[in-house]
Amino acid sequence: MFNKKNIEFLKRAIKHRSFIVGGSMTLLLIFCAFISLFWTPWDPIKQNLLIRHSPPSWEHLLGTDQFGRDIFSVIMAGSQNSISVGLVSVSIGIIFGVSIGLLASTKRGWVEELIMRLCDFMYAFPAILLAIMLVATIGQGSINAMVAIGIFSIPVFARLTRGAANAIWAREYILASRSAGKGLFRITIEHVLPNILSVIIVQATIQFALAILAEAALSFLGLGAQPPTPSWGRMLSEARSMIYLNPWLAVYPGIAIAISVLGLNLLGDGLRDLVDPRLARKR
Repeated sequence: MFNKKNIEFLKRAIKHRSFIVGGSMTLLLIFCAFISLFWTPWDPIKQNLLIRHSPPSWEHLLGTDQFGRDIFSVIMAGSQNSISVGLVSVSIGIIFGVSIGLLASTKRGWVEELIMRLCDFMYAFPAILLAIMLVATIGQGSINAMVAIGIFSIPVFARLTRGAANAIWAREYILASRSAGKGLFRITIEHVLPNILSVIIVQATIQFALAILAEAALSFLGLGAQPPTPSWGRMLSEARSMIYLNPWLAVYPGIAIAISVLGLNLLGDGLRDLVDPRLARKR
């Protein structure tokens, strides 16, 4: 149901350029991934060496690559892999990171200190480097890439959740709930978590964009999605040897990655302003 608060939020959202532009670009990514599940102009996997390096035409809108595959179809199909990696890795980060962050905020003391120091330890190493090491250890493939990227999203959500939850625990209504005899677990579920969901959602959009970049990096190095699964990162890797012959092979997947990441970042930026209008006034 649309109450007065929701209507006011929608009015501000419609007027927020960052939210509208970012949301539109993100919807375009989702639309391409959804459509490619059922239809692409050409088979994104089938090779035809007779038409390789064909220039853009009405038949092949972006031309063909060195294997004779339709580039536009491969990019459409590659959006599925990017969204899958983003969804799974962010879900892993939210499920485990939020749980750990809430535990730290609820228990405090040595439990909070231990959890935060473990998060600091993970922060001490570059996430993409550790993801490469983990994938290289457990094996190549999309699933392992999702798990590796998700693991290093956990401390991000844990620290964010702990900080936001600590602010909620200091509120008067939390003290009133404790005085009424409610347990810590019940207060966390009924009061703390609902009040920090907006912050978690904003961070999820940002982590989604970072997951797409990380997956592209892993696939570029041959550690992510394996052939014949379409992947933007692997398209960039395959285009390296053709950069002088056909530089557009690297430009097209690069543009796809840029649009996706920019759209998600703009969406997260807009959501942050809409969730807390004070941030928008300070900028």
